[in-house]
Amino acid sequence: MKVYNAVIERCPQTGLFVGYVPGFPGAHAQGRTLDELHRNLAEVITMLLEDGEPKMEYEFIGVHQVAVA
Repeated sequence: MKVYNAVIERCPQTGLFVGYVPGFPGAHAQGRTLDELHRNLAEVITMLLEDGEPKMEYEFIGVHQVAVA
């Protein structure tokens, strides 16, 4: 089983959760709930992997907080 990191945001206009896998072209989805988003992302990633393991465009490192005055 392969595990991918996904970035998740909520669209202020629609209220939908939007997720994407950094560096994985085409690996993005949305959902009304986090569970629905997770299922949709898993489905998209599964479909993309049918074409073979992707060449990741870059490596996801993490999220960092930046404070500004």
